[in-house]
Amino acid sequence: MPTIDCRNSSPLKEILAVKSERSGGARGSEGDCTFGKRRLTFDAAAGQDSPISTPTKLKSLRGCRNSSPNSPSDGSKEDSGKRLPSLCKSPVKRLHDSFDRKQNWNPSDPGQMSAVKEALHVSTAPQTVVCREDEQKRILEFCKTCLEQEKAGSLYICGCPGTGKSLSMDKVKQQVVDWARDEGLQAPDVITINCTSLTNTTEIFSKIADKHQQKKKTSPLQHLRDIYSQKQQSSGSKMMVIIADELDYLITRDRAVLHDLFMLTTFQFSRCILIGIANAIDLADRFLPRLQSLNCKPLVVTFRAYSKDQILRILRERLMALPYVVFQPQALELCARKVAAASGDMRKALSVCRSAVEMLEADMSELSSSLNSSVGEATDKQTPPDLEVFKRQQNITVTFQVRIDHMAAALSKTFRSPVVDTIQSLPQHQQIILCSAAKFSRGKKKDATIEELNKSYIGVCKSAQIPPVGILEFLSMCRALSDQGLFKLVGQSRDDKLKSVTLKVDGSDITFALQGVRFFRNCLQ
Repeated sequence: MPTIDCRNSSPLKEILAVKSERSGGARGSEGDCTFGKRRLTFDAAAGQDSPISTPTKLKSLRGCRNSSPNSPSDGSKEDSGKRLPSLCKSPVKRLHDSFDRKQNWNPSDPGQMSAVKEALHVSTAPQTVVCREDEQKRILEFCKTCLEQEKAGSLYICGCPGTGKSLSMDKVKQQVVDWARDEGLQAPDVITINCTSLTNTTEIFSKIADKHQQKKKTSPLQHLRDIYSQKQQSSGSKMMVIIADELDYLITRDRAVLHDLFMLTTFQFSRCILIGIANAIDLADRFLPRLQSLNCKPLVVTFRAYSKDQILRILRERLMALPYVVFQPQALELCARKVAAASGDMRKALSVCRSAVEMLEADMSELSSSLNSSVGEATDKQTPPDLEVFKRQQNITVTFQVRIDHMAAALSKTFRSPVVDTIQSLPQHQQIILCSAAKFSRGKKKDATIEELNKSYIGVCKSAQIPPVGILEFLSMCRALSDQGLFKLVGQSRDDKLKSVTLKVDGSDITFALQGVRFFRNCLQ
């Protein structure tokens, strides 16, 4: 029976084409086919009796060592060790091979759809934190040094949002405890505090003092100062690792809370290792100048924004756990490029991928309803079958994946700006004028006169067989674009054709707004 495996074409057209063909009767083998190649499959018994013979694939003499007439034809095991070693495949080839070995994804299956969304959710912690090995190593070595020397210390982790700071710290926290036990050291007490959950900034001292059996007569801060100012009576007292996430929430007008917190590590008998996490890179320089004068400035570990390759690797690591292929490789690369160029925020990339999956889910719902209505009419108004039942009955294999158009729509939804909305809502001819102006801005001559812009506009229209507007209407559209803040008309000349046109928006916004239309995408290349 014919089998369809066409990944880039519309599944609805493929399925309906098969149905219409079968209802219309058999066609000749040389007839036109709109849904791609067919593969005739037979079992072993049927293949022997079939009058259709399959041509034998000839071996290349150059690639066969045993091509001599005197050599055995069955490929004995004696020569297996003498064969040339196979060439190593590139990482990209191995990745595509692993995708091919996976089963097809069924987005209409609620269980599979739920598994995909869970894998792409921000709260789902991966087993390994990739692309942050160097930063994790620095944090771990700092903690090891403090534990070995039984010495207090402070560390400040900073970086843009979504760069893996908290996730990396969660992994290092467990590594520190495991390392201490393996080395025969006393495992430290670990206390993790999210500063956004505090009712007031001074509450952080209460949470730390609770680990030291706070005395009720003194304040939590004073109790900690007293403990760290005198030698501990018991020699077996544990070291304490304090992880303060979202540290910038402790910044007050007098900066007293933040300063007092880091000062706890400067006392002679202090046994706490303070690790603060925040987004501001220069927080220690701006808010803790006194620590620097006391030579107690915390060690700083900076998490840089993720690059395109790093985002792509993290997405693939998350999706590798699934037994099916969800995204086309080009769609994932588009997401990684855009997010890396915008912010490098991994949480944003995961959100975009989840949005693209939801768009495919909406397409599936629309496809199923369209198929049911079409099949219902073709079967003399019988009960429309389900999409999966119909595919099994017709022996049709359709591969559903998140494509580039799904990802582009999800990116547009996530990174949408007022400028993009304005450009997308313009009439077609004004969009063509914007494209012409964007092409001028890329060249050596940044500005163009209205006359030069009109010539470029006419050339674009003729290439697409679109009738251009007259010069008066063209001038009117240029004024409209100027009124919306997209253009700026400069010049004192009475002749409007001699006025220069300056583009007031970024060319990347124009490209992003119009990249969904092939005509504009080709125009901007």
